[in-house]
Amino acid sequence: MENRGENGQLLVRASTLPTLPSNTYNYQTRKRKKPLNKTKSTPPRLGRQGSFSREIGHAAAETYLITRLAFKLLSYLGLGYRWITRFLGLALYAMLLMPGFLQVAFYYFFSPLVRRSVVYGDQPRNRLDLYLPAKIDSPKPVVAFVTGGAWIIGYKAWGSLLGKQLSEHDIIVACFDYRNFPQGTIGDMEEDVSQGISFVCNNIADYGGDPNRIYLMGQSAGAHISSCALVKQAIKESRGETVCWSTSQIKAYFGLSGGYNLPNLVDHFNNRGLYRSIFLSIMEGEESLQKFSPEIMVQDQSSKAAVHLLPHIILFHGTSDCSIPSDSSKAFVDTLHGVGAQAELILYEGKTHTDLFLQDPLRGGKDDLFGYIVAYIHANDKEALDKDAMVPPRRRLVPEILLKLACRTSPF
Repeated sequence: MENRGENGQLLVRASTLPTLPSNTYNYQTRKRKKPLNKTKSTPPRLGRQGSFSREIGHAAAETYLITRLAFKLLSYLGLGYRWITRFLGLALYAMLLMPGFLQVAFYYFFSPLVRRSVVYGDQPRNRLDLYLPAKIDSPKPVVAFVTGGAWIIGYKAWGSLLGKQLSEHDIIVACFDYRNFPQGTIGDMEEDVSQGISFVCNNIADYGGDPNRIYLMGQSAGAHISSCALVKQAIKESRGETVCWSTSQIKAYFGLSGGYNLPNLVDHFNNRGLYRSIFLSIMEGEESLQKFSPEIMVQDQSSKAAVHLLPHIILFHGTSDCSIPSDSSKAFVDTLHGVGAQAELILYEGKTHTDLFLQDPLRGGKDDLFGYIVAYIHANDKEALDKDAMVPPRRRLVPEILLKLACRTSPF
């Protein structure tokens, strides 16, 4: 089915909605630490929110860690022409978008609605940021978001623009940090993300979130990691293993510009500057590529029962994405259809790897991706839909000429 969005861009959809067995999760057996105060107009404080001096100390420790890991990463990369030119392009790209980044950074560091660096686990970088609506008078839907960054430069603050926009529509957003390479490999990243999802599922009610309305979302490398965590959790549940969160708690999965079949992407990434040796080191060797490929995992006959535990999966991709081809999302959706899973593909004609996540939101106004996600989450809430209709269009954060120049210089 084809239709055109508000800006005339072509949206290509492919979907199937087979009848699935209903999965339930008993939330009543979990005792809340703090009851939700439904009359409170300001977000509750987090007990783990440290003092300003403690936050400065944490920032210093993070800076030291990142610097040390950067030198270690350079020892892996060497003096490669492709990655150096990509890095210089990234620096120029960031400079052109700096007017918008500075405004979002001011919100991130100074808004009372942002709770930074909530600890969700015992490992390094097991922290998340929470973006809260201005008024929490009833349990709010939640988006658990995993940022991208080529498995190397992912950082929770990359989701601050998304967090700001969704929280303005009464949706709580939790953005995860996770160990990047070379601090960790893909197994560590997947473990961290699963731990973060567990924290959200089991604790978000304490911060005004609705544990019955949690949506998982990932972008780029974050889409790959989060989809791995989701599929492997379903496999564990289907085998009767003990789990600390359930796939039945996830209402839907949103995957943005992700890659889901690693063996098919090795050569492509190598040609783009993410060299084969580095990529295989991140993925724990060539022999591990299949076990960290959701598209391959769902085809395993031993995982057949797990497929029906998966939530509705919706993948978004731009057709002009050079970093991860849109065929990656199309192939995954086709595979999901083939095994009887509930899946949908939405392609955005002419959009690049970062258009949907950065340039379009910085442009302001309305865009199809953001509108789709909000409408999907609020689909059964007429009051929320009415409020969404009253929200004014988003403000432009970057002049159009800078956005066009950024698109030309983008390394993505």
